[in-house]
Amino acid sequence: MAEHSKQRVDADKNFLKTQTQLLARNRIMLEFDTLARHRDANTAKLKQQRLEKEANDRDAALAAPTVKKRKKAIAA
Repeated sequence: MAEHSKQRVDADKNFLKTQTQLLARNRIMLEFDTLARHRDANTAKLKQQRLEKEANDRDAALAAPTVKKRKKAIAA
């Protein structure tokens, strides 16, 4: 097995260090993107549910009969 020069060994170490950092950064960014997509999907779902509830509440308020309050008679 041929021995490599110190310069070659140092270059290989630096390359592996850079490659490891790049892979770690890519893994972290992938996890971050996944979490962001899940959060955005959940936010959209909750917004849709809120809008549906508000629409149902408005419809129920319009369909409900209005009750007029009687004025109390003042005893003289």
